[in-house]
Amino acid sequence: MPKAVRRYSLAALRSLIAARRKQARFRFDLKRMVTDNPHLIDDIGLTKEEVELEIAKLPFWQR
Repeated sequence: MPKAVRRYSLAALRSLIAARRKQARFRFDLKRMVTDNPHLIDDIGLTKEEVELEIAKLPFWQR
């Protein structure tokens, strides 16, 4: 039996790309915040472990 082919609309693909970029930007900013102003991590309500997990999701060339 052939596999079903998923078809996405252009708007759905744009939305997906925008969401991924937003996540990547958040992680990049979070990494910068940890190095420059680590005291701000408490202000946004994250723990050190949560921050490290999010930063680990960055591509290897941005870590």
